[in-house]
Amino acid sequence: MTTLDFATPIQALIPAVEERMRSQSNGYRPELRQALDQLLVSGGKRVRPTVALLVAAMFGVEQERAITLAAAVELLHTATLVHDDFIDGALLRRGTPTLNAQWNSAATVLAGDFLFSQAAGLAADVESNDVMRMFAKTLSTIVNGEIGQVFSLNGPSTREEYYERIYAKTASMFELAARAPAFLSSDAQGFGEPLQTFGREIGLAFQIVDDILDFSSDTATIGKPAANDLRQGLLTLPALYFLEDHPEREDLRLMQEDKLHDAARVDALIEEVRSSDAMKRAQAKAEAHRQASLEALDALPDTPERQALVDLTEYVVARLN
Repeated sequence: MTTLDFATPIQALIPAVEERMRSQSNGYRPELRQALDQLLVSGGKRVRPTVALLVAAMFGVEQERAITLAAAVELLHTATLVHDDFIDGALLRRGTPTLNAQWNSAATVLAGDFLFSQAAGLAADVESNDVMRMFAKTLSTIVNGEIGQVFSLNGPSTREEYYERIYAKTASMFELAARAPAFLSSDAQGFGEPLQTFGREIGLAFQIVDDILDFSSDTATIGKPAANDLRQGLLTLPALYFLEDHPEREDLRLMQEDKLHDAARVDALIEEVRSSDAMKRAQAKAEAHRQASLEALDALPDTPERQALVDLTEYVVARLN
């Protein structure tokens, strides 16, 4: 399933978005077509293009431009997944082998580069300098965040650094999905700030929920080892809360520094975090960001699309149930 579980006014457009993405491999090496097909078939809820399409429909953006913009946003997201999997050495995503598991390093990186370039081409097809500037800024933010993560891995981590990381990784792209459509309609003047706030807040909630699920779900559900980030020395919000509550726990710091290799101790620590109050605290933080996103939506016109965005915020946190 590649669409959200709840009905929205624009879900019928998602196949057109996927086809616009798929067409970006036309005329190029068959291996690139194969890679893009695999990435599209592997699924995903298409939350980001749904946001872009809903905002575009709210302000009367011409449908073809809206589809192209939504495809650009989702293709940008897809490109980041290819590079993320390569950087992390991930062999599975959603239970499916990654490109990184099937191709050599050079081919994987080049495939990600190709997707980035094609996403930029789609953004240019929208024919808005403002959209292109925001697209370029978002890509720079994502890359800057990834560079920061690479150079800070296995080093000290704080909640402030965590928020900087998840803004770059996730929230910035939700900002793009929510804010960029408003550049395409004169009816959206004055609504740019609440749209950007909505995108940022729902993006932060989305990533915090993902980080909670990384601890609470099993391999079969998330398609990768449970607590995979912690196993790689990356402290996400549940682990940071746990560390704040238990500053004496040397094993957590050793994991962060990649100095704990006793499988039994690692599994025991992960189970402690899972059953601790840190999980509830992280969930409460995700809910606070969801509430902030709802407050931003209150400033938008009262339309069926706004209600669909409200429903989407419920979906983001409901994934924990």
